[in-house]
Amino acid sequence: MCESCEWNLNRRDFLGTSFGVGIAMAQAAGSPSASAAMEPVVPPRPKNPPIIWAVFLYPPADIVNAGQFEDHWRVHQWFTWPGNQFQPELQEQKFTQKIKEMAARLGINVEFAPQAIYQEAKVREYIAAAQEAKPDAVLVINFWNTLAEWSYRIATEAAAVSVVYQPVGSNHQLPREYLRNTPRLWYIHSIENWGEIERSLRAIRAGKMLAQSRLLRVSTRVKELTQEADPDLGVEIYHVPTQELIEIFDAIPVDEAMTAEAMAIKQEAVAVRDVPDQYLVEAIRADRAVRTIMSRYGADAITIECLMLKHRKPCISFALLNGSLVPAGCENMVDGTITMMIGRWLWDRAGFMHNPEFDTTENLYMGAHCTCAWKLHGPEGPSQRFVIRPFFHQLPPTAALDVEWSPGEPVVLAKYYSGKRSVCCWTGEVDHSPPCPPVGGCATRVLVKIDKVDDVCSIYPGIHPILFCVDRKEARALRAFAHLYGLEWTGNI
Repeated sequence: MCESCEWNLNRRDFLGTSFGVGIAMAQAAGSPSASAAMEPVVPPRPKNPPIIWAVFLYPPADIVNAGQFEDHWRVHQWFTWPGNQFQPELQEQKFTQKIKEMAARLGINVEFAPQAIYQEAKVREYIAAAQEAKPDAVLVINFWNTLAEWSYRIATEAAAVSVVYQPVGSNHQLPREYLRNTPRLWYIHSIENWGEIERSLRAIRAGKMLAQSRLLRVSTRVKELTQEADPDLGVEIYHVPTQELIEIFDAIPVDEAMTAEAMAIKQEAVAVRDVPDQYLVEAIRADRAVRTIMSRYGADAITIECLMLKHRKPCISFALLNGSLVPAGCENMVDGTITMMIGRWLWDRAGFMHNPEFDTTENLYMGAHCTCAWKLHGPEGPSQRFVIRPFFHQLPPTAALDVEWSPGEPVVLAKYYSGKRSVCCWTGEVDHSPPCPPVGGCATRVLVKIDKVDDVCSIYPGIHPILFCVDRKEARALRAFAHLYGLEWTGNI
């Protein structure tokens, strides 16, 4: 810690049932004031899938051969790049099938134009229809060199954000600067790069879902419910007083199910060091309280001013929630928690909020904190080894996790800066998780080699950035997200 400052009964089903369990138990137990604290205040925000319009640009061969295509080569019946061997109709079929598969996997609605466009009048019609329908984004797949300008027009006029894909060999000489550098237009110029197309779809999904999400802040800084919104991404932010969480926790009785759950986590651990069973049970009690207050306010993510909660600290709860892709951040930190929300939709991965440290001799970055998920690769992914040990900074010995990261694992270090329209992202790989002692800090510690950085201190991202188990190529999804949603970029990608 720091002194300065939806979805098979596995964990996914547990996530869905735990909110209701917490509410029912607290209501059954509590005083009138505690019962009142359990009643829902607001429902969750409605969630609609992203809608993307997709269109192909290329002329049929008979139109080119007849000299009827609307470019300056028509007097020669000339096939500009990609030439007359490219078979664009077959390419369209392949791309359509691949994109439909991606969209189904990601929960995105992609609506394809019924046929390829190759006439300026049809471009105008398409743009007008899109402006009326207001899709979340457009995806333009341009197979023809001289249609670059039309791809740009559609991309910049039909929707607020856009992706243009143009395969290598369908552009002559340098790619157009207006495609490469226009804000909110992500240009992909590659060879059947399905990965990059999916990364762009993930970026659009993240933008759409964040704008429909609610973050709950629990702190001593407010005395009643207040509301605001992140100015750049549209995340709704509710502030509620810490006392409400305390009352919910205190109203939840310990029972056999809670004890059994605590002992199941104990059995999953490699070892337990100096944490009595009592505090493992309290950790599950805290988890019920956290889930209850999230349900009460229809929250998709939570951050809590947690340092001084004593036996109520939610370290284990946050590890469980993050492992189930419900972002939960420490210490009432908006920037880091929204970063985890971004990563949840970009990569379907838990983020590790931490405080930075540096080995200046070996040029290594260290992240340390007490809430690391042991499911770092998604709810269905492998589990990391972990030890249960006490919270490092204050009695009583509440349970925290010492999670062992895998040496050589590629990672991304990222942070979104709310209200500053900026994000940083640094790729690297895990060196190892050093033991304590000789290393201090907090319950989980991980040393990382940052790529292409001579002085690791120069990348200092500020308090509470996020580490994700994401490889270097997949990190490009965050670059696409930043470009599409107008965020200034800092990093090594």
